[in-house]
Parts: sequence; C-alpha cells; structure tokens
Amino acid sequence: MRVALTFNIKKDNEKILSAVEDKSSERDFKKYFNENLIKNYPERIDDTFAEWDSEETIEAVKSALEAGGHDVWLIEGDKDAYEKFKELNPEFVFNIAEGIGGSTRESQIPAILEMLSIPFTGSDSVTIGICHDKSRCKEILSYYKIPNTKFFITDAIHKVDKKLTYPKFVKPLHEGSSIGIYNSSVVNDCTELRNEILRIKEDYNQPSIVEDYLEGKEFTVAMLGNGDDVKVLPIVEINLDSVPEGFNKIYSYEVKWFFDTREHMLDIFKCPAEINEKLYKQIEEVCKAAYKALRIRDWARIDVRLDRNNMTNIVEINPLPGILPDPADNSCYPKAARTLGLDYNTMINAVLNSAFNRAQINGFNSPPRRIH
Repeated sequence: MRVALTFNIKKDNEKILSAVEDKSSERDFKKYFNENLIKNYPERIDDTFAEWDSEETIEAVKSALEAGGHDVWLIEGDKDAYEKFKELNPEFVFNIAEGIGGSTRESQIPAILEMLSIPFTGSDSVTIGICHDKSRCKEILSYYKIPNTKFFITDAIHKVDKKLTYPKFVKPLHEGSSIGIYNSSVVNDCTELRNEILRIKEDYNQPSIVEDYLEGKEFTVAMLGNGDDVKVLPIVEINLDSVPEGFNKIYSYEVKWFFDTREHMLDIFKCPAEINEKLYKQIEEVCKAAYKALRIRDWARIDVRLDRNNMTNIVEINPLPGILPDPADNSCYPKAARTLGLDYNTMINAVLNSAFNRAQINGFNSPPRRIH
C-alpha cells in the first residue's frame, strides 16, 4: 500500500538553543540544566517543540511501515502539506503530526485529509480538536458521568475566588507532552495560584485550567482498536516514589524531560501496574467509557489518577500518543506494547491495520457530502 507518513519534526539543535536564549524571563528550571542535557538533549531544554517528533522517531515509524510491506512517503505537516497530499494522493496516511499554531493545531492535518477524502490513522478532526481543549473534553466526560476532576478556566488573576480550597493543579488549556506543567503547577494558596495563571498567560498566551489536585496513584493506559474490539494494553503505573526529593508527586516537565534520560533513567514506570484486579478492571472500564464517549479511533493514551477514595479519574486524553522507539526513553505507549509482546514494528502496523479495517468498513474518514 502507498502510505504517507505525516509529522512535525523538532527544530535543529542550534535553533532550539537560540529560542531558549531569546526567552524573556529566567525560569527556575534552568538550574536543572547540566552538561548531559545540553549536549545530548538540547530539544528538551525548551518546551516549545516538545510535542513534535525527532528525526529518530520519524525514521523508526517509516522503517516499521516499510517492514509491513508498504511504500512510504514523508510529508511534513506544514503549510505545504495540502498540495503534497493532493499531488501524491496516497492510499492511506499514518498521522503523527501535532500541527502548527493555535488551539486546534492537532486538527489541521486530519481536516486536510478529510477534505481530500484520504483515509488516515487516528481520530477525526473533531475528536482530536476536542481532546486538545481540556475543558471541552472534560465537559463531554462529565456529561457521560465519566469521573474527572472539578475545574474552571481563567486567565485573570484578579478574578481568583479567595474561598477556593487547596491544593489545586494548574496547567495550560491547550497543550500536551507536559508542556507548561512544572513543579510549581501544584498550588497551595491564592498567591501561588495567581503566579501560575500569570506564568501560563505570559509564556503560552492562553488561559489556565485549574483543577482539584488528586492525591492518589497515577497510571497511563494505552488503547488500540475500535468499537467493541478496542483493546486496553497493559496498564502503566507512574512510580511517583521515583520523583526527585523535594518535588511534588506529579509527572512534570522537569521529571519527564530533564531528569529521565537514557544515561540516567528514572524507575518511573511499572508495567504492568502492580495493583489488585478490582482496581485494574475499574481503570479499564473508565478508559473504555472515555474512548467511546469521545469517539476516539484506532489508538490513544489515557492518563488517569486516583482520588483520596481510590476512584479512577481521567486527567488527560492523548489521541496522538508519543511513540519514542528507544526503550531507554521510557515512552509509555511502546512500553505497554512491548509488555504485551508487540515489538515496535508490530505496534505501528497494528495501528495502521486497525485504521485500515475501520476505513474498509465505514468508507472514508468522514461521510460523503449529500448531493441534492
């Protein structure tokens, strides 16, 4: 099959380092920079391009698709993508593009492919857009009575209710890959909350979503398939005990990208999660309900956390999960797949096959336009 792989590639190291120097404010996390980080992981020291993929990942996905017997073309998800798709007219597209600019950026490539009636892997433009807007996503989950934390959104520090209870958890409304989530995201009083709202407004030019802080264990759940055939891969537990001393027990940007490197891997994941059967089943059921309610297709990774009563709450839904190929990079979706017995190539082709079978059953990615 003629398959196009569409992606956004991280900036080269020189541009990333330049971007960091151009930032107006000195951030506290700069004190965690070290020789290893600057030399081997310069793309991590600024979170601007954290969602985009490295050349290593793009090449690994391409090689996996080729190993599956497909002819693969690379198309970057930029402003020229429409013409390239139109000219190539691939039989299928493997989409890992995060998009460029705006709160609906992850919907850009799916919308183009829907316009051109080219089938692709993953959720449609509507679902991906909803999942990227954390408040809209939570509103749908709440409608279907799928547990998630209470929240509000704001970018106005003077409108913070002084009667709020703490701790709260604060993050940007439209980001992924732990962008904007730092140790300071857990706030314990009104002053800290205002500081975070201001930081997010200044650094990301978007509102904050403010949630009740969940005190329990955290898990991430890789999912594969469609409809009644959707599979929950072995659940990954986030080992919060491995978070460095003095840090809040969250999987923050510092923990994920500064402290956990190939040279100094944190014991951050347990897969499968070491939990009892009742809790394991509860997590599976909550994630399946969310997958169905949001009309997710083919694959996703869902992050959950337990409240003080050990009830499962959805905290994030990523319909474009990270898929770093090197096991030393601690990437959750591939880790869950390996635990199930799927190597990287098999995992990638399983996603493509799931999408292909769905498209064969349902036709193109969106219904044909009605002709009167």
